[in-house]
Amino acid sequence: MKALMISALNSGSGKTLFTAGLIKLLSDLGFDILPVKVGPDYIDTQYLSQAAGCMAQNIDFHLQGREGAKECLFIEKKDYAVIEGAMGYFDGIYNTYTNSSFDISRELNINVILLYTPKGEMFSMIPKIKGAVDFSGGRIKGIILNKTSKKIYDLIKPKLEEYVGIRVLGFIEDDEGLVVKSRHLGLVQSGEVYNSSLIIEKMANKIRENIDLDYLISLFNDVLYKTNLEFKKRRIDVCILRDIAFSFYYRENILFLEKCCNVQYVSPLRDYCIPKCDFLYIGGGYPEVFKSELAINKTMKKAIKEYAESGGYIYAECGGLMYLTKEIEGEEMVGVFNGRARMTNKLQNFGYVDMCLNEEFLIGDKYDKFTGHEFHRSIIDIEDKRYVEVKKTMGEATWKCGYRYKNVCAMYPHISFVGNIEGFNKMLDKIEGSKEV
Repeated sequence: MKALMISALNSGSGKTLFTAGLIKLLSDLGFDILPVKVGPDYIDTQYLSQAAGCMAQNIDFHLQGREGAKECLFIEKKDYAVIEGAMGYFDGIYNTYTNSSFDISRELNINVILLYTPKGEMFSMIPKIKGAVDFSGGRIKGIILNKTSKKIYDLIKPKLEEYVGIRVLGFIEDDEGLVVKSRHLGLVQSGEVYNSSLIIEKMANKIRENIDLDYLISLFNDVLYKTNLEFKKRRIDVCILRDIAFSFYYRENILFLEKCCNVQYVSPLRDYCIPKCDFLYIGGGYPEVFKSELAINKTMKKAIKEYAESGGYIYAECGGLMYLTKEIEGEEMVGVFNGRARMTNKLQNFGYVDMCLNEEFLIGDKYDKFTGHEFHRSIIDIEDKRYVEVKKTMGEATWKCGYRYKNVCAMYPHISFVGNIEGFNKMLDKIEGSKEV
């Protein structure tokens, strides 16, 4: 596989839309592209997925482990990977560059194009960019100026190349038509933006017209890795709730289940019940945005509640946990857990976490450890026992989470199955073993 990363020095630089446009353009030219996002973000990946026509892959050393992250690129064969960086190129966990885009590009030997948006500056951008290029140890191979004018580009390009010593590949002119709105967890989901495909197409055309595409393509270099992944086929029928309300799933989690089990997908917004299954997986998303629509679908809620009461196995994360409570801000939900979800005006327990089970849970046994990530503004008012000890990675904060009812387990943190492979296999062992009783 050949790979190339698009990164920037800060968030809000336009990385997602530019990367989506580049993926769209290369895909249209016949390149077999795997879209990839650095970090745990679920929303940016939707734009990359839409551009490529296939599900985007996250790459994250904390969630997946360093070897697991490499494995994720090779679960299914693709010829090229276009990788969007996260935050600023050097921004990692806490106040380090660990797990940053820089860390990942260096570990996997991936070349980087720096997308830079000038803001009220001219020559001052040159020492900033030169510092980044020098600190990268040669990983940054090219520069693209974003949201700027041709006049500024023509003035600054020769100076950048003279003083920084790497090529400037082109620019993207500032355009009000190349904007995607945000909400409380980041960009609005691509499926909710009626003209998202047109915006991506417009960016692809801008790149075709203004970027040195031949040189950009020459910067793709080989990522060599021999995968050791093996998938044991299970006699397990899996149902995954997946639609615009529940769209936060890591690609490796979906692929692992598809390769090991028989998987069906159901929408709690459009469908009326779940099929006969051995395991129900409910990921995160925006149930708070679609709470009225979810509440109206009473037959689906009843089917899930009856499945839980009958001893059915359910694993739910974040938004899935909210859906399993009695209500979300006054709208009736499934009611497996005796709690109520409500929204706040700030992020709760945001960031990477390390977890330890204080009792048996669906994904492991007592004292088993896991890595995860939390990103939500909701809280749940609930008195039920909590089964998971949570600690902020590279921080001091601790708290408890994770709820269990019969064979239903749910918690706020999201996990990657490849980074917690023992827990994944223990979960499937329990489910498959229950069929033999």
